[in-house]
Amino acid sequence: MFKPSFSALAYLALFGTISLASCSKEQQVQPDQPEQVAQDQAELAYPGQTGEAKAGEWGGQPVSYQEINGDKVYEGDILLTSEQLTSGSDGDQQRPGSAGRTTGRWPSGIVYYTIDAALPNQARVTDAIAHWQANSPVRFIARTTQTAYVTFRVGSGCSSNIGRTGSRQYINLASGCSTGNTIHEIGHAVGLFHEQTRNDRDTFVNILTQNIQSGYEGNFTKYSASGYGGTDYGALDFGSIMMYGSFSFSSNGQPTITKKDGSTFNIQRTGLSAGDKSGIDAMY
Repeated sequence: MFKPSFSALAYLALFGTISLASCSKEQQVQPDQPEQVAQDQAELAYPGQTGEAKAGEWGGQPVSYQEINGDKVYEGDILLTSEQLTSGSDGDQQRPGSAGRTTGRWPSGIVYYTIDAALPNQARVTDAIAHWQANSPVRFIARTTQTAYVTFRVGSGCSSNIGRTGSRQYINLASGCSTGNTIHEIGHAVGLFHEQTRNDRDTFVNILTQNIQSGYEGNFTKYSASGYGGTDYGALDFGSIMMYGSFSFSSNGQPTITKKDGSTFNIQRTGLSAGDKSGIDAMY
């Protein structure tokens, strides 16, 4: 079965509705475009590289991804496994959900992990873990003999497997990946997708496809357009740590996402939003 999808404000559609106050265009602070460009480049498995476009099946539904250096890259920073792409299972570990969507939850909300000794600046990992533990029911326990666990290691960019895969999986961190980026990648590892791919997102935002960098159009595709089912609850959360900013993956300096009134907004990579927290509470 498909799991209900959460809005960024209430991750995975199981949760309560949270309304957002709207701002007029005049009230909007202009987004920091250089910051958004930096975040875009960070939250890619392989910054500056594109791969061969591939089509496969995930949970019995069609999915498009890029193959780069042997990795199956989805939505820029999500790494799919061969098992996810070949299994016809309807189980929670195989079905993608939607923005604030979830997949592959960790039993009892416990994530077992290791940190590769070669990873520099390990404080960004421990600080990100501390943030998750202070703001959600998810617990992180150092791995001993468990077969399903996350390893934080050096990567070309910031990337993660999605949900619990059932074996060793990775959160990859380049030197430019911040604590905020690490919090975002942990979101993927616990089962969260990007907020802008919600089925109901057109109620809240305009997607300006003519401004999206070639090869990254799939990062903005609604899950329903990819053949996935699900239900959105609550309002789209512009402040979610899983949400792109207005200028994310812009090819020409013009916005790729705006609010319905045409105003722009910043990317947020500081920490879990109030909506993120309530969504995770309902999920775990």
